[in-house]
Amino acid sequence: MRLTQANRRIAMGVVWGIFLFAGWQVCRAQEPVIDLTEIDPGYSDSGRGTLMQWSYGTSFGGGPPGRDEPLVSDRPDFTEASTTVGRGVAQVEMGYTFTENNDGGVRTRSHSAPEMLWRIGMFADWFEFRIAYNVPTSRTAASHLPGISVAGSDDLYLGFKLGLTPQEGFLPEMALVPQMTVPTGHPDLTAGIVLPGMNWLYSWDITDEWSFGGSTQINKSVDDAGLAHFEIAQSLTIGISLTEKLGLYTEWFVLAPSGARDVRTQHYLDGGFTFSVSNDLQLDIRAGIGLSDGADDFFAGTGFVRRF
Repeated sequence: MRLTQANRRIAMGVVWGIFLFAGWQVCRAQEPVIDLTEIDPGYSDSGRGTLMQWSYGTSFGGGPPGRDEPLVSDRPDFTEASTTVGRGVAQVEMGYTFTENNDGGVRTRSHSAPEMLWRIGMFADWFEFRIAYNVPTSRTAASHLPGISVAGSDDLYLGFKLGLTPQEGFLPEMALVPQMTVPTGHPDLTAGIVLPGMNWLYSWDITDEWSFGGSTQINKSVDDAGLAHFEIAQSLTIGISLTEKLGLYTEWFVLAPSGARDVRTQHYLDGGFTFSVSNDLQLDIRAGIGLSDGADDFFAGTGFVRRF
């Protein structure tokens, strides 16, 4: 069977993922085991899970979930988790999204996969390396025009997440993500330049069942005319634990360009469910609608998260 260009790019992304996972396994196998309590009798076994604390006691609290606890994922919502995966942990998050938009009689349908994000804990519990790869395809058609199809890989996403603080009362758990995309994508999809950005994440556990969080981003972007501008993104999300394994979320987010000629502000409302098959495996589904003229009309998707 002859592979299409899109399939070849998906295969390349999977190979990259396997390579990163193998490298992480080698690095973890070579890590020395050190009993820090022998060096510092005041050291707590809980370790230093965040870079900073709101207030300081005898030890650091908070940080990533333990291996005996359910994983915490960035997907499926737009708002990413405000915690890292933890040192020596690798987590892959993958999925598929269908999007449809009808703008003045011009209909666009797109498919996005594998939406692969590798999150690799390195150096300390509060540091996480991130790399993402995706291959979108789209077809635009109108009654008076022939259809136009575009398929190929997006620019590669690189970044790292810093776990800043745990929650302390009304003070939030926070993380900061310096990030960028590099021009490695399909000629019809690449920005052609490096696009840096920053993502600030924050959340609160209100009760054992209810949580609230948000994110504030600013990223450099490029419009259809090739002009660079900045895009500000804001999101707010509410999470509910329906059972021990089943979770529900609802979310609003906005993408607001600054200095772009042909890009409009996009408001969205979405929601979905997560199901924990085990502490290390999570499944999800989601759907959303556009709330403004510049937004896509509808999107829906599904995916999974696996922790190693």
